[in-house]
Amino acid sequence: MEKTKKEKNELWEWTKALVIAFALAAIIRYFLFTPIVVDGQSMMPTLENGDRMIVNKIGYKIGDLHRFDIVVFHAPEKKDYIKRIIGLPGDHLEYKNDQLYINGKAIAEPYLQKYKDELNDEGTLTEDFTLSDIEQLDVIPDGHVFVMGDNRRFSKDSRLIGIVSVDEIIGKTNIIFWPFDQIGTVK
Repeated sequence: MEKTKKEKNELWEWTKALVIAFALAAIIRYFLFTPIVVDGQSMMPTLENGDRMIVNKIGYKIGDLHRFDIVVFHAPEKKDYIKRIIGLPGDHLEYKNDQLYINGKAIAEPYLQKYKDELNDEGTLTEDFTLSDIEQLDVIPDGHVFVMGDNRRFSKDSRLIGIVSVDEIIGKTNIIFWPFDQIGTVK
């Protein structure tokens, strides 16, 4: 009788531990961090198709979104996209001669230099445009951002889908955990 009671008690302890572990894992995945797989070429050379990353869901809710953050958001096609924030609320945005201008000031994009250096056709990586060409707006409205992929010639981003509501942003990402030879952070 003593043995049966001890076995039941041990089974109950294991059951409680497993339930708590699964609940914590679900809470962490749903509210704090979640994995994502990069699908496509739009963020090359920064991110490759198939890279697996960690999305920090809580970080952007506590802190602000910043220019050049890499974010994951719900796109209009009922799919999650991963892109880089280029324009913030209140920004007037323009590209001219492969140069980003925010509010009339030239802004460097060092993460694009490798890609620009590899261009063989003497063209530009990013075609000329202004925010008003795309959205008929002078500035990005409050609660929205302008996002672009790093592979500017082959990216479906705000130039095609429009500005993105911050409510659609799932979180920031900059940690690659797979493949193992690529583990680390990206900027």
